Amino acid sequence: MSTQQPAGPLYATAAVDLVKVYGTGATAVRALDGVTVGFTRAEFTAIMGPSGSGKSTLMHCLAGLDTATSGQALLGGTDLTRLADRVLTKVRRERIGFVFQAFNLLPQLTAAQNITLPLDLAGRRPDPELLDYLVTALGLADRLAHRPSELSGGQQQRVALARALVSRPEVVFADEPTGNLDSASGAQVLALLRDAVRDLGQTVVMVTHDATAAAYADRVLLLADGRVSGELDRPGYDAITHALSGQAAAR
Repeated sequence: MSTQQPAGPLYATAAVDLVKVYGTGATAVRALDGVTVGFTRAEFTAIMGPSGSGKSTLMHCLAGLDTATSGQALLGGTDLTRLADRVLTKVRRERIGFVFQAFNLLPQLTAAQNITLPLDLAGRRPDPELLDYLVTALGLADRLAHRPSELSGGQQQRVALARALVSRPEVVFADEPTGNLDSASGAQVLALLRDAVRDLGQTVVMVTHDATAAAYADRVLLLADGRVSGELDRPGYDAITHALSGQAAAR
């Protein structure tokens, strides 16, 4: 983690003195309080912290889903805070992948159509080799003609993961991606995210409250009260739970 200006080719995404305030006056809530941090390319980072620590707000600002009050949210060399809405929408569609707890699949489309939807909207054809790799790796070959209602939760999340990866985005943001899954399906999704980093050079930033999920990451970034409170490099489950216990004791 850099506490200086995290810029240049090393970082896929970065926050520079990022502030987010909700509300005004006496009821204002400072969700992010001057966060500066960079996320290295081809690395899997988990963001953790107690409820209200700012972890989801940080991810949403970096992904262009929420607007910062001040500071910079950088995607490569692009400052998302300076983009007009139309341009920001295009950037999100073409350069960012999303995996959410609720899957966010379109019910009227088949699994295959959901996977290629972002590329279809951008007027681009999928890379057939990458698409075949993802479908095979995710075990979806016999489910491509099925609609979401015909798929299990784990299968739906694997479709969402293929959709996030098929456009070769600069960053995949995952917001509690295993929150609606049983432990076996969740472990499979996390292993696939891990494989995407190792095999495809993908950058993944995941928000989670689950130490088991965070243990799949290369790095765990800890937030508290809207600020970075620490980080762990390639931690195991015990190190993560110890750090979280220390956070709780300090509050």
